[in-house]
Amino acid sequence: MFEGHFVTVVVPAYNEEHLIDRTLDTMPALVDRMIVVDDASTDGTRDRLEAARARHGERLRVIRHGHNGGVGAAIVTGYKAAIEEGVEGGFVVVMAGDAQMDPDDLPRLLQPLAKGEADYSKGNRLFSGEAWNVIPRTRYLGNATLSLLTKIASGYWHVADSQTGYTAITIEALRVVQLDRLYRRYGFPNHLLVELNNWDFRVRDVPIKPVYGIGEKSGIRLHKVIPTISWLLVKCYFWRMKEKYVIRDFHPLVFFLAGGLLLTGLGLGLGVYIVWLKLAYGALSPNAVIFDALCLIMGAQMLFFSMWMDMEHNKDLK
Repeated sequence: MFEGHFVTVVVPAYNEEHLIDRTLDTMPALVDRMIVVDDASTDGTRDRLEAARARHGERLRVIRHGHNGGVGAAIVTGYKAAIEEGVEGGFVVVMAGDAQMDPDDLPRLLQPLAKGEADYSKGNRLFSGEAWNVIPRTRYLGNATLSLLTKIASGYWHVADSQTGYTAITIEALRVVQLDRLYRRYGFPNHLLVELNNWDFRVRDVPIKPVYGIGEKSGIRLHKVIPTISWLLVKCYFWRMKEKYVIRDFHPLVFFLAGGLLLTGLGLGLGVYIVWLKLAYGALSPNAVIFDALCLIMGAQMLFFSMWMDMEHNKDLK
């Protein structure tokens, strides 16, 4: 229990035979329930979990997937199990099975929920300069890129480190979000933020310690993950604009967004045509260049205005 609240920890695990024991055995005493979702591991994770059940007893529940669905799918399975077992006023935490999440940070993560200041809290490893020295450079830069895109797509402009899996959510918020439509793999935390914003849930960033170099092997391939999640975030952004500012409650920022996209697209297309005319025929019309520049400038301004209005609309969700 944490300040009178029942605490469940969901642990997604895939091929974590070397680190799953450390993850479970260092779980703080305040955790009332551990739900491990074995995402069809092919190593010795299953045997390790059987032994762990003997040590932890009823405190530990193990769920196995018949096939590998991705980290998001494992978390969704754990979330649904937590909802089934959920106690009113409880909190549900996600801690990966690779021991990258410091158990000492858990009370800090739960504090905003216990105080009623947030519905969802997430770790942020980028608050201090320590992260630059600890996190591998490529992963740090990839995380920073996706964090920027996630700010735009989700509407939570105050959050960073979008790829962290160390999170906590109230059971009440978990019952509202549509879990079945969330992305099933590494883009899950990004997509969940978009879903939370659609329902106006408050999100808090909490500084946590980055933990690396203890034998974990990341399954992330940045050259595949970054383009995939970036495209997911583009789709999520327009979905959120439609759901939140057209269907649920109309907002004038949609006019700025539509106008900005139209003018920017027109300006880019016209610019390509002007360049082609210049290269092919040596012709260049000053009036066309001025008109093209005007379209691009006005389009960019309208897009920035729509983002600013989105920021203002969501500023109370900090």
